[in-house]
Amino acid sequence: MPKGWQVGIDVGGTFTDVIAHHRARGEVRSAKVPSRIDDRIAGLLAALHAVELDWADVDDLIHGTTIVTNAIIQGEHAKVALIATRGFSDTLAIGRQNRRHLYRLDLPPKLTPQVPAERRFEVAERLDHDGRVMTALDPASVEDAVGWVEASGAEAVAVSLLHSYANPAHEEALSERLRKRFPFVALSHRVNPEAREYERTATTALSAGVMPLAAAYMDDLEAAKPEDSRLHLFHSAGGMASPAALRDLPLGLAASGPAAGVAAAGRMARALGIERAISFDMGGTTTDVCLILDGEGQIASDRSLGGRPLRQPMVAVESIGAGGGSIARLDHGSLMVGPESAGAAPGPACYAKGGDRPTVTDANLLLGYMDTDRVLGGDVRLDARAAHNAIAPLGAAMDMTPEDAALGVVRVANAAMLRALRRVTVERGVDGRTCTLLAFGGAGPMHAVALARAFAIDKVVVPAHSSMFSALGCVGAEMSYAQQRTLRMAAEAWDQARVDGVRRELRATLAAPLSAAGHEDAALTVEEVAMVRYSGQSYAIEIADAALDDPARLGRAFMERHRALYGFATEEPWELVSIRMRVAAPRNGEVRSPATKANEPPSPTKTQPCTFDSGEPVPTPRYDRAGLSPDSSLDGPVIVDDAWSTVVVPPGATLTADDAGHLHIATGAGT
Repeated sequence: MPKGWQVGIDVGGTFTDVIAHHRARGEVRSAKVPSRIDDRIAGLLAALHAVELDWADVDDLIHGTTIVTNAIIQGEHAKVALIATRGFSDTLAIGRQNRRHLYRLDLPPKLTPQVPAERRFEVAERLDHDGRVMTALDPASVEDAVGWVEASGAEAVAVSLLHSYANPAHEEALSERLRKRFPFVALSHRVNPEAREYERTATTALSAGVMPLAAAYMDDLEAAKPEDSRLHLFHSAGGMASPAALRDLPLGLAASGPAAGVAAAGRMARALGIERAISFDMGGTTTDVCLILDGEGQIASDRSLGGRPLRQPMVAVESIGAGGGSIARLDHGSLMVGPESAGAAPGPACYAKGGDRPTVTDANLLLGYMDTDRVLGGDVRLDARAAHNAIAPLGAAMDMTPEDAALGVVRVANAAMLRALRRVTVERGVDGRTCTLLAFGGAGPMHAVALARAFAIDKVVVPAHSSMFSALGCVGAEMSYAQQRTLRMAAEAWDQARVDGVRRELRATLAAPLSAAGHEDAALTVEEVAMVRYSGQSYAIEIADAALDDPARLGRAFMERHRALYGFATEEPWELVSIRMRVAAPRNGEVRSPATKANEPPSPTKTQPCTFDSGEPVPTPRYDRAGLSPDSSLDGPVIVDDAWSTVVVPPGATLTADDAGHLHIATGAGT
């Protein structure tokens, strides 16, 4: 019998956020609890209990997790064996010619291959780039390879055969033999059915490496889940998927939490009619930014994580190691912030849980932005003296007061975030000054206005439920799957039948898990993106809403996009490199904010000194966000507090509230 509760839970590096929505009653509950990295299931249950629910009360639980991301970044992979085409097992070691550190010859030019030479094996077979068999798969070499893998002690196997994206027959035959002995086998034509042997092989090896960890976690989740409750996981392309669909493709969880925040930001941008936006999600460990155009977070297929190529459709989030818990330090006399973080344990010094190193959160508290009378995450009380004691030695080393040092920490953190904003806008041919900054996460609204001003953005929006926006993205998620397929078709040799065949195959593949979940085929939505380049170019550019049944129109769209990105376009021959498709089953999971109070002039809860760019303390009133009625207008300097986060409105900026609970801030950047 339906219970009515839809719950989104996002497990971050410091806090776990939860939002519960009862559709019939319109009731919304939210909470934030410390993350339990030592026992993730216990952390999940603690989040449910924080909103006074048991898992048995929940119809649908949608979960964002960092488990795969952290495993890749920390190098905690299973032992992987690689099977490649004869002569190509060293693809991972060869990699690309670019160096990680161009001017540091004392550092290794490349990362160590994730699969060492003693676990890289070969089979006799060969396909050409169109998938035609040049050398049939040799059964004897298959048996040899299986034996070598078994003797190597590998816990998972990655199979990446040359040009298997064009014809998977050899990989499928090899997989059938391997699965009789090994439970975890990653096939490159399923993980990344595209050209570029190094990226495809590296991505497949990463997938195999995290398979045992992801499978064990999903088993634990399924064991804890009541029979009449449904479990979904938020994936990196911006939707939710079933655990069964992600068990063999665990890299779909590689940017799970940030993708959920982008999905929620996209829905809010559509609701507010914002054509160009940048999502700004600052948590305790990282800051994630993403460009949103016409209500859709941008997708990219050529990403990296932990220095490793990760080639699959993912929300184009730019992540940097600058969050509230990022540790400040001096490096050869220069002030640096992050990427090392105090995390959830011990956390920033002001959390009084054993941390004693200066962090961004300590700096914000010392500047007066945070209220020591508030409790964070249910049990975190802020200790101003501990923050001062952590920052003071840093200030002394720079011959500064603790307050000046704190202001320097915030400015350095903002500078790192500013570079991330440039990467997601300027490098995509978008003038970032025309965007609205959507600020969320526990620390995002505290830094948003200063960051927007530095980037000449004149408007910031802090959404309702801003401190747990990724959990909100989970609640309202749609079930979707995405994949990219290589074609490499020249415009002058256009084969419409082949294009249509690939589109049908992609749609059937992506629709299958949706049909299995009970969604009608007619209700599914399909989005297609074409990757197009001039003949001879190395990389393609993306054409959204591509006219894949009209090559002339596709060519014109390509040239227009090329001109927008690079300032020119030519009439030279072009080619369709690949097609990316996303198939989704929309669901009505929108969370409505509770009704706001009647129009009454808001009153400050207190006034205390805060330090802004001038470096001098300024008396600053603090307001409770719940007390702001629609059309409330406050001129900075002002601090607005909710149960979980803080909105900083510096001098010269103006804040207004709307009837949906969103806060709109005019930064004054254009004046």
